[in-house]
Amino acid sequence: MNNPGHTIYIVDDDVSVCRALSLLLKSHGFKVEMFMRAADFLAFKHLKLPSCLVLDIQLPDINGLALQDAMAGRKLAIPIIFITGHGDIPMSVRAMKAGAIDFLPKPFTEKKLLNAITQAILKNKIQIKEQAEISKIKRRIKTLSPRELEVFQLVAKGMLSKQIAFKRGITLQTIKVHRSRVMQKMQAKTVTELIYFAQKASFTSSQY
Repeated sequence: MNNPGHTIYIVDDDVSVCRALSLLLKSHGFKVEMFMRAADFLAFKHLKLPSCLVLDIQLPDINGLALQDAMAGRKLAIPIIFITGHGDIPMSVRAMKAGAIDFLPKPFTEKKLLNAITQAILKNKIQIKEQAEISKIKRRIKTLSPRELEVFQLVAKGMLSKQIAFKRGITLQTIKVHRSRVMQKMQAKTVTELIYFAQKASFTSSQY
């Protein structure tokens, strides 16, 4: 199996588990980064490349579920596969509800782990593509003038040009000019696409 550029992070305080998993994953072409503590994983500079995290529940600093929460707080969108020798149903339910790909009790089979990793990498590729699209939209939003930004916000709310003109006490022609510039700068072919961009970027006037 060839997985160029795909990184698997392992966070487990059991050295033997880390080494065994590392050897297995490297044999399948993955790049592996190992950590004994959750804090070390959080401090690591994660590249925006397809990856996933194989995470033990029991850790010496904070547990795996707390690390999952910390990652969400930092918007660190790396899919997680939990592994544990001490798990229970409430733990697995909490982990899965928070977005974990799988919850594997030790010992688990090579096939189960690799299947979960395949699913996690696929999810992460989609996440990376989505984030790149959002970043592109936000960069375009930053090119808008204050008035264009205002028009963009009102169009995104579904207001027509004549409604915007009335609301702002500006001529319809002026609004049409601003709207045309917004469409051009945002590279939107239709108003529907413009609204989609606003929704995609979770646009509000206070953000930009």
